[in-house]
Amino acid sequence: MNKSSIWTVVGVIVAIVIAWFLVNILFSLLWFIGKLLVVAVVAVIVFFVLRMLFTRGDDAS
Repeated sequence: MNKSSIWTVVGVIVAIVIAWFLVNILFSLLWFIGKLLVVAVVAVIVFFVLRMLFTRGDDAS
């Protein structure tokens, strides 16, 4: 095995390791953004439900 082949194999291994970490970070970031969106939607729904309940309670008194 000559020196060029060894560096090619090392380069491929390093590229796979770097790609693995980048994809892991990307999926973590996408999961975090997805959770933020779900929390925002639920918070808006809860806000309007609470607003409706309190508004109804004010009208009755």
